[in-house]
Amino acid sequence: MSRKLLTNNYLSMLCAELAMLLDAGLTISDSIQVLIDDEPSKDGKAVLSGLLSSLERGESFSNALKASASFPRYMVHTVEVGEQTGRVVETLTALSEYYERQMRLAVTIKNSILYPAILLVLMIVVVLVLIVQVLPIFDDVFGRLGTQMSPLAISLMRFGGWLGDASVVIAAVFAGIFLIILLTAIIPALRKSIARCLSNTFGHRGVFGKVATSRFVFAMRLATASGLDIQEAIEAASTLSGGSKAVDAKHEKCVKMLEGGSTLSDALTGSKILTPQEGKMLSIGARSGKSDEAMAEIARRSDIDARESIDRIVGRIEPTLVVLSSAVVGVILLSVMLPLMGIMTALG
Repeated sequence: MSRKLLTNNYLSMLCAELAMLLDAGLTISDSIQVLIDDEPSKDGKAVLSGLLSSLERGESFSNALKASASFPRYMVHTVEVGEQTGRVVETLTALSEYYERQMRLAVTIKNSILYPAILLVLMIVVVLVLIVQVLPIFDDVFGRLGTQMSPLAISLMRFGGWLGDASVVIAAVFAGIFLIILLTAIIPALRKSIARCLSNTFGHRGVFGKVATSRFVFAMRLATASGLDIQEAIEAASTLSGGSKAVDAKHEKCVKMLEGGSTLSDALTGSKILTPQEGKMLSIGARSGKSDEAMAEIARRSDIDARESIDRIVGRIEPTLVVLSSAVVGVILLSVMLPLMGIMTALG
């Protein structure tokens, strides 16, 4: 049985399919058997077969998920609460939506990083080709004409020569960076340490703070829909969206305010987890008996806000890189072509 955690996409589909089968009146064991029969992948069949074996031994669904070691701890805990409150179908439906949102958000972040990174690499490659390969050719042409290139072009060519001499060192540096990335991908402990460090530094700022808020609000909605009380829901949501010291401090302040008698909307607003406008919506939802709907709407808006923030950043980075690369290439070419045009004019 695979010990690797399942992807958000797989978890979303699995929870949705189980919710449909259970809502149709099948038992959890029969539902798992149906999924095994239709599962196309060997790894998926192995995970589901392990669940079915645990269920046939009389274990609960949440214990079967835990024994599998392929499911996130939060999902296991949430399903356990759903079993205790008799709301397994609602819990699985909410989990399906949660993991679908996490998948979309992860894809958005990856795509937002990938395209600017490709543009940056292409810009560096073009500039390197110009200063390492093209400028020496022009320098030779100028030498035959009895003159030399502009001081800027000469400086860039010398820099290109230095890069050529240091190519072994540069290659070793890039190999080291690649090795670190590879080890980070392979070793979970190292990946968590780096993620924790980055989270403590950037996790509460700008778009990262909005992503954390989006995860917190949706996890809160999921936890309350599963039957958890408010304080337990906040603690569960904090586990998912926390990690940064600043973000964790907000969650702790929220819990203390609740313990001091504050309403949920006041506690979330006072701890700066939600904006005053979002707190107002939650307060109105509580007074009208529609807290779940208000929390769902806040979660939807937070998700949209996080995505729009990412899109805005990418929208600024892309044209900036294009303008910067065009300016650098233009300056290099002009530093060569202008003196050459002067020589041609004098010869004419």
